[in-house]
Amino acid sequence: MRTKRGRTVQSPSVGRLSAVLIASLVATAGASGQQRGENQVEAVVDAFHAAIVAGDSTTALGHLAEDVTILESGRAQNKEEYRSGHLAGDMRFAGAVPSERGDMEVRLMGDVAWTYSTSIRQGRMGDRDINSQSVELMVLALEGGIWKIKAIHWSSRQLR
Repeated sequence: MRTKRGRTVQSPSVGRLSAVLIASLVATAGASGQQRGENQVEAVVDAFHAAIVAGDSTTALGHLAEDVTILESGRAQNKEEYRSGHLAGDMRFAGAVPSERGDMEVRLMGDVAWTYSTSIRQGRMGDRDINSQSVELMVLALEGGIWKIKAIHWSSRQLR
């Protein structure tokens, strides 16, 4: 298990995204097997979020397994339902309202990993003030040597 320090996620540039991915690959090169797997899992989760914030649906969807299940807003969605439903709204929201993520916990068991973290979003979306706390659980599996997101559960509540 490894704890990742929290950070603020804002709209990254393509150059910044590339730098993050290269740094993640360099960090994994010298790590032990367990640590390397955890770093790779974390890099996939970070890249998925960066793509959502940047409005890059192709990259975001590329991190999802074909049989992914996404639990959001009281519904279960498959990849196609997410692509044609909540994805566009999630990208607009993530691009407009900054998020500060707390610690990310990464657990690894063979070819399966899961992560969980909390975050705070504060800002404005249209005419709405946003002040919410969220929790995220992701399950990933190693498919052909690549970590893919198999399940996501997002839950949030308004802060007072």
